[in-house]
Amino acid sequence: MIVTKIILGLPKGSLQEATYQMMRRAGFTVSSGSRSYMPTVDDDEIEARLIRAQEISRYVELGMLDAGITGYDWIIENGSDVVEAGELVYGKQGFRPVRWVLAVPENSSIQSVKDLEGKRIATEAVGLTQRYLQANGVKAEVEFSWGATEVKAPELVDAIVELTETGSSLRANKLRIVDTLLSSTTRLIANKKAWADAGKRAKIEQLMLLLGGALAAESKVLLKLNARTESLDRVNAILPSLHAPTISPLQTAGWSAVETVVDEAVVRDIIPRLKQVGAEGIIEIPLNKVIP
Repeated sequence: MIVTKIILGLPKGSLQEATYQMMRRAGFTVSSGSRSYMPTVDDDEIEARLIRAQEISRYVELGMLDAGITGYDWIIENGSDVVEAGELVYGKQGFRPVRWVLAVPENSSIQSVKDLEGKRIATEAVGLTQRYLQANGVKAEVEFSWGATEVKAPELVDAIVELTETGSSLRANKLRIVDTLLSSTTRLIANKKAWADAGKRAKIEQLMLLLGGALAAESKVLLKLNARTESLDRVNAILPSLHAPTISPLQTAGWSAVETVVDEAVVRDIIPRLKQVGAEGIIEIPLNKVIP
């Protein structure tokens, strides 16, 4: 039997551990040494490569990778012509989009993009910043930053364009945000030729389905409980669910088993209420995947 393999780019660096954890919840075990750029995946149809997220979209476009996990921001920055198989909202600090922001020292006179005329800006996203300035009719010097961008203002540059998830690092360096250039989430992308290959596309779509299910389950739990038949309407009125709760009669007459998937955040509020209306044997179970 011929096995269709895909070469998958995984982000090295800040997203690496979060990506490995997501892959694990999706059913794929990824392992690599501290200096290895070729991690192993317990799936004969996937060969993985560890590459900086900034470069993945270029290698996917060129066909050196069939697919890759990278940020929407780097797809835009590189101008990569790739297929977006799906969105994966996760990051190194949580499950929210990240932002590329224009930031200046707290005491700077710069209040808007227009005030950048003739100024110097440091950033890792040079193309994104240049397009932003051009769209606003501003001429300024944009220099590539190799890192530690937050500490360069005001001594070395007038402003920075930097990636932030919570804004804490900017505040710690006494910087304030002037504007947001781009909000970005992680994407699973594919090479156009690989996407046109039925076998490779099926594998990439399978991967997207499972990864999406793993992320969807991150904030969900399964609630199971028993209730008397006459209490079911009151129990159901309390339970939020993806669809109607699953209700099954128990062997004991007049009792039913109820189970449903709910947001973990509401569990602490609804369990006491369920108990008050007669629910018994309440069990909360963490989930690995939720496939709508």
